[in-house]
Amino acid sequence: MAVGATGSATSTSTTTTTSTAQQKATLNYDNFLQLLIAQMKNQDPTEPVDASQQMAQLASFSQVEQTIQTNTKLDTLLASSSLTQASSYVGKYMTSADGTVAGTVDSVKVYSDGIIATTTDGKSILVQAGITVADQAPASTTTGS
Repeated sequence: MAVGATGSATSTSTTTTTSTAQQKATLNYDNFLQLLIAQMKNQDPTEPVDASQQMAQLASFSQVEQTIQTNTKLDTLLASSSLTQASSYVGKYMTSADGTVAGTVDSVKVYSDGIIATTTDGKSILVQAGITVADQAPASTTTGS
Protein backbone atom coordinates (compact mmCIF):
# COMPACT_ATOMS: atom_id res chain seq x y z
CA MET A 1 0.00 0.00 0.00
CA ALA A 2 1.61 3.23 -1.12
CA VAL A 3 1.54 5.96 1.48
CA GLY A 4 3.11 8.85 -0.30
CA ALA A 5 6.33 10.06 -1.78
CA THR A 6 8.28 9.65 1.45
CA GLY A 7 7.59 6.02 2.26
CA SER A 8 5.43 2.97 2.05
CA ALA A 9 3.49 0.63 4.24
CA THR A 10 3.57 -3.08 3.61
CA SER A 11 1.64 -5.90 5.17
CA THR A 12 2.41 -9.55 5.70
CA SER A 13 -0.99 -11.06 5.49
CA THR A 14 -2.49 -13.70 7.69
CA THR A 15 -4.66 -14.95 4.86
CA THR A 16 -2.53 -18.08 4.50
CA THR A 17 -3.22 -19.02 8.11
CA THR A 18 -6.91 -18.25 7.89
CA SER A 19 -7.25 -20.05 4.55
CA THR A 20 -5.69 -23.15 6.09
CA ALA A 21 -8.08 -22.94 9.05
CA GLN A 22 -11.02 -22.59 6.69
CA GLN A 23 -9.86 -25.57 4.64
CA LYS A 24 -9.54 -27.69 7.78
CA ALA A 25 -12.99 -26.61 8.94
CA THR A 26 -14.46 -27.32 5.52
CA LEU A 27 -12.82 -30.73 5.41
CA ASN A 28 -14.16 -31.53 8.86
CA TYR A 29 -17.63 -30.33 7.92
CA ASP A 30 -17.57 -32.34 4.68
CA ASN A 31 -16.30 -35.37 6.56
CA PHE A 32 -19.15 -35.02 9.04
CA LEU A 33 -21.69 -34.96 6.23
CA GLN A 34 -20.13 -38.05 4.65
CA LEU A 35 -20.26 -39.85 8.00
CA LEU A 36 -23.87 -38.78 8.49
CA ILE A 37 -24.85 -40.13 5.08
CA ALA A 38 -22.96 -43.38 5.67
CA GLN A 39 -24.64 -43.74 9.07
CA MET A 40 -28.08 -43.21 7.55
CA LYS A 41 -27.40 -45.73 4.77
CA ASN A 42 -26.14 -48.40 7.16
CA GLN A 43 -28.46 -47.93 10.14
CA ASP A 44 -30.57 -50.77 11.47
CA PRO A 45 -34.16 -50.21 10.23
CA THR A 46 -35.54 -51.71 13.44
CA GLU A 47 -33.59 -49.21 15.60
CA PRO A 48 -33.14 -45.98 13.63
CA VAL A 49 -30.85 -43.23 14.93
CA ASP A 50 -32.62 -40.34 16.62
CA ALA A 51 -32.99 -37.56 14.05
CA SER A 52 -32.85 -34.85 16.73
CA GLN A 53 -29.34 -35.99 17.73
CA GLN A 54 -28.22 -35.83 14.12
CA MET A 55 -29.65 -32.34 13.74
CA ALA A 56 -27.96 -31.21 16.98
CA GLN A 57 -24.61 -32.47 15.65
CA LEU A 58 -25.18 -30.72 12.33
CA ALA A 59 -26.07 -27.49 14.15
CA SER A 60 -22.88 -27.73 16.23
CA PHE A 61 -20.74 -28.07 13.12
CA SER A 62 -22.59 -25.18 11.52
CA GLN A 63 -21.82 -22.99 14.55
CA VAL A 64 -18.14 -23.90 14.38
CA GLU A 65 -18.05 -23.03 10.69
CA GLN A 66 -19.71 -19.65 11.36
CA THR A 67 -17.24 -18.93 14.17
CA ILE A 68 -14.30 -19.60 11.86
CA GLN A 69 -15.77 -17.29 9.22
CA THR A 70 -16.30 -14.58 11.85
CA ASN A 71 -12.69 -14.91 13.04
CA THR A 72 -11.47 -14.62 9.45
CA LYS A 73 -13.44 -11.43 8.95
CA LEU A 74 -12.16 -10.01 12.24
CA ASP A 75 -8.57 -10.79 11.20
CA THR A 76 -9.14 -8.92 7.94
CA LEU A 77 -10.64 -5.96 9.81
CA LEU A 78 -7.71 -5.85 12.25
CA ALA A 79 -5.18 -6.01 9.41
CA SER A 80 -6.94 -3.13 7.66
CA SER A 81 -6.97 -1.12 10.88
CA SER A 82 -3.25 -1.79 11.40
CA LEU A 83 -2.46 -0.58 7.88
CA THR A 84 -4.42 2.61 8.46
CA GLN A 85 -2.64 3.20 11.76
CA ALA A 86 0.75 2.39 10.23
CA SER A 87 0.34 4.77 7.32
CA SER A 88 -0.23 7.66 9.74
CA TYR A 89 3.31 7.21 11.13
CA VAL A 90 5.13 7.84 7.84
CA GLY A 91 6.85 11.23 7.87
CA LYS A 92 6.48 11.62 11.65
CA TYR A 93 9.35 11.81 14.14
CA MET A 94 9.28 8.77 16.41
CA THR A 95 11.24 7.84 19.52
CA SER A 96 11.28 4.24 20.77
CA ALA A 97 9.78 3.35 24.14
CA ASP A 98 13.22 2.99 25.73
CA GLY A 99 14.51 6.17 24.07
CA THR A 100 17.46 4.50 22.33
CA VAL A 101 16.22 4.89 18.76
CA ALA A 102 14.73 8.02 17.23
CA GLY A 103 14.21 9.42 13.77
CA THR A 104 11.79 10.35 11.03
CA VAL A 105 9.75 7.36 9.89
CA ASP A 106 10.42 6.44 6.28
CA SER A 107 8.36 3.26 6.05
CA VAL A 108 6.38 0.82 8.16
CA LYS A 109 5.82 -2.91 8.05
CA VAL A 110 2.72 -4.48 9.52
CA TYR A 111 3.05 -7.97 10.93
CA SER A 112 0.39 -10.12 12.53
CA ASP A 113 1.83 -9.32 15.97
CA GLY A 114 2.76 -5.66 15.57
CA ILE A 115 4.13 -2.78 13.53
CA ILE A 116 7.80 -2.00 12.86
CA ALA A 117 8.70 1.54 11.76
CA THR A 118 11.92 2.11 9.83
CA THR A 119 13.55 5.53 10.11
CA THR A 120 15.22 7.43 7.29
CA ASP A 121 18.62 6.32 8.63
CA GLY A 122 17.59 2.62 8.54
CA LYS A 123 16.93 2.04 12.23
CA SER A 124 13.88 0.03 13.35
CA ILE A 125 11.38 1.01 16.04
CA LEU A 126 8.77 -1.36 17.42
CA VAL A 127 5.48 0.49 17.65
CA GLN A 128 4.28 -0.24 21.17
CA ALA A 129 3.13 1.50 24.32
CA GLY A 130 5.59 4.20 25.38
CA ILE A 131 6.74 5.44 21.97
CA THR A 132 6.73 9.16 21.27
CA VAL A 133 5.40 10.45 17.96
CA ALA A 134 5.75 14.07 16.86
CA ASP A 135 5.18 15.97 13.62
CA GLN A 136 8.83 16.97 13.50
CA ALA A 137 12.10 16.41 15.30
CA PRO A 138 12.44 18.36 18.52
CA ALA A 139 14.63 21.45 18.36
CA SER A 140 18.01 20.75 19.91
CA THR A 141 18.76 22.87 22.93
CA THR A 142 22.19 24.17 23.69
CA THR A 143 23.26 25.87 26.85
CA GLY A 144 25.77 28.66 26.78
CA SER A 145 27.88 30.04 29.60
